[in-house]
Amino acid sequence: QVQLVESGGGLVQAGDSLRLSCTASGRTFSTYMGWFRRAPGKEREFVAAIRWSGGSTTYADSVLGRFTISRVSAKNTMYLQMNSLKPEDTAVYYCAAARTGYSLSYYVTPNAYDYWGQGTQVTVSS
Repeated sequence: QVQLVESGGGLVQAGDSLRLSCTASGRTFSTYMGWFRRAPGKEREFVAAIRWSGGSTTYADSVLGRFTISRVSAKNTMYLQMNSLKPEDTAVYYCAAARTGYSLSYYVTPNAYDYWGQGTQVTVSS
């Protein structure tokens, strides 16, 4: 089992930045990790994913150029640096981990992941 704990959410103004963290514990081997978000009244949405070995990344178009996903293997921690935040970024952000080994493009869907965190709220005021 892998336990994932997110942190770093909060209330900010449009244009501000936040950095989310996701720390894994337990059997921490993962091939890919990702960030998803769910806004009120909407379905869960892909944000970004990273291949743990090598660090290849992919992003949703809506965050490309503003968000950066990264990881520090020694800390079993993944990050999401969010810059130029917009009110439409308001959502609960979830991190996820996978143990399969497909191509990076596979990991844009929630079904690709085996473990999920509890989520952290990000609210962006206009």
